[in-house]
Amino acid sequence: MEQKSFAMIPLLDIHTDEMVEIAAGTGFFKEHEVQALREVLDDFHKENHEYEHKGYLLQDDRQKLGFVYYAPAPMTEGTWQLWWIVVQKELQGKGLGGHMLKEVENDVLKLGGRVLFIETSSQEKYESTRKFYLKYGYNLEARLRGFYAAGDDMMVYRKSLKPE
Repeated sequence: MEQKSFAMIPLLDIHTDEMVEIAAGTGFFKEHEVQALREVLDDFHKENHEYEHKGYLLQDDRQKLGFVYYAPAPMTEGTWQLWWIVVQKELQGKGLGGHMLKEVENDVLKLGGRVLFIETSSQEKYESTRKFYLKYGYNLEARLRGFYAAGDDMMVYRKSLKPE
């Protein structure tokens, strides 16, 4: 991808439909997961932004490219979770996800975070997602067998953002 200028813009409620469309358009998410995204974003705009939940869209001068959503883990000290990181299907593999992930890590550090956890599926279609997390320094911390469905394990990745 040619060098462009990107901006991380706070998610507003007017962005919800477009973010849901971007997620659905990737082909990665089941219908109920896309519905859950809408609920997460609705809750974010209603109240969860008051509890340090963060949502940003990535855009260039022409279009919205993707988005991230992350939050502190309840009842922890400095533990954060990346709930969603999505790049438009036709733009995947061009460094945009990595750009957003680095922005998330930097923001979490500024907010006093020390560790970031990410969950994904063990299904074959998520192989590129799992490789992406490994590429950016995340380690597979746990595998919860049959978590999402029979034969669909939760893969939990972890990265320390501060020396331990």
